[in-house]
Amino acid sequence: MIEIHLDGTRLELQEGTTLGDILPARKKKCCVAIVRPVEAELAETKNIKFYTTAGEVVVELNDAATPFLKGRDLAALFSPEEGEQGLAVGWGDRYAVSFGPFSAQFSPSRRPFRYAKGDLVVGCGGYDPRRSFLIFSRADHMADFGAAADGGVIGKVVSGRGVLGRWAPGDAVERIERVISWADQTNSFIASDDSLPLEDGMYIVSFVRAVAEGYSPDAIDTATAESVEHLLMTLEDGYFLVKRSTSTHIMDQKLIGTPVPQENKASRLEGIVTARTRGKAKGCIYIYTQDTPGSPAHTVVGRVEHGIELVKLVREGDAFCFAVEPERLDFMGMTVAEARSVAAARGVSIEIDEEDDRRVVVGQEPGTTLEVLAGSHAALTTVPADNVLAIRLDDKHAPMTCTIFRDVTGLKEHRIGFMPFLFNFEDVYLFKPKIATGRKINLENLPTEEVPAFTLAMTNDSRKSSGLVGVRVAPSTEFGPTSEPFGGTNVFGMLLEPEKLVSFKEGDTVVVREVRS
Repeated sequence: MIEIHLDGTRLELQEGTTLGDILPARKKKCCVAIVRPVEAELAETKNIKFYTTAGEVVVELNDAATPFLKGRDLAALFSPEEGEQGLAVGWGDRYAVSFGPFSAQFSPSRRPFRYAKGDLVVGCGGYDPRRSFLIFSRADHMADFGAAADGGVIGKVVSGRGVLGRWAPGDAVERIERVISWADQTNSFIASDDSLPLEDGMYIVSFVRAVAEGYSPDAIDTATAESVEHLLMTLEDGYFLVKRSTSTHIMDQKLIGTPVPQENKASRLEGIVTARTRGKAKGCIYIYTQDTPGSPAHTVVGRVEHGIELVKLVREGDAFCFAVEPERLDFMGMTVAEARSVAAARGVSIEIDEEDDRRVVVGQEPGTTLEVLAGSHAALTTVPADNVLAIRLDDKHAPMTCTIFRDVTGLKEHRIGFMPFLFNFEDVYLFKPKIATGRKINLENLPTEEVPAFTLAMTNDSRKSSGLVGVRVAPSTEFGPTSEPFGGTNVFGMLLEPEKLVSFKEGDTVVVREVRS
């Protein structure tokens, strides 16, 4: 038998077990981080990780922790014997929560101190160090915790702050471990090969989990609702694609160019997630691997609670699985029946303009996930399903044109988009989405012999009617779907429900729904 650590959980496995055996459902594009069992890799760091029944918390210890920990075995102090409960929640309120008791040696000062959110304090009950507690500060406040003359702060929470608010009576520390130093990457590496054989003592991190800024299950602050929604949109597909990797951060640019409001300028500490609000890279998502000062060009949108080791190892071109809490709640594009089901599962009530399960949601108020969850309510606007055109886009052959189309219709943000219907003549139907002045539509995926019926195309910049979108209901060997010569036509998709075209009149706003294969 061999023993490994998978995302903080110890597993006993048969020799010969492979990466694919323990992660059968892993997305093939997503890599994992692996550390081989080499002594040099297990050098002590200033960070310790608490594995609790409510989640993981990483604390960076300070110099005051040295005398407290001197001569102590951390694992023995805080981790239970087999079959025993770990250090349990002793008491808690809105300002702090404690774990204990345990015996320590220090002189209580019998006076209050000021504590900041995230401080880890050693205090005691009844000024008796034999009944000492580890106390996590949940908010900035003054308190007398029976701490030593220096206030008793031995560290600061650097990851997992959202867990502090979730601890309640019955929760406990299951174990505590030093955070592995992966600065020496000789035996730390990224893997994606399912056939990789696992070795005894390996540490494996298969995903990253972050908590959105302003979110906790018990209280939601909507001050960052718009920028957080951008984060949830970017990561809605469940993975982070590393476009840039530097000594301080990694960056995903899936939604580059998208406006993001500046809602939360703060220091970019290790594990902080930001969205860029200005410059050429606006709309990109960053995860920081080293502490960096705040910037007016960045707004903080989340914090990594699990998997920072994976973030530190990936390089440009890598992708990894990334989950954000909460999951995005966007009703746009759902049928009424689907919206009811999702709302019930998320504990949200919905108000619908027309009670018909087949209708499609085209409007949602409020429009962001945090606002909907904070109020536990959303008002939905719908249209008949016959008014919604299903389309499939061809990113493989026309990535630039597909990007433009999603941008100008709103498909980049939601499952559905909108575009004005211009008019039709003979077998041609034309649409006129609003494209910003100066946006280039370069030649791409030009037809050569015949354009099949129901092909979607956009007129490129070689013609005066640049930006027109069209579809033909009959094939043509002479003109494209916008009635332009082939050289002026960028083919970018197919219309899947052509029978609905006849119901549209000049000036109508057409709803389009992208079908992804």
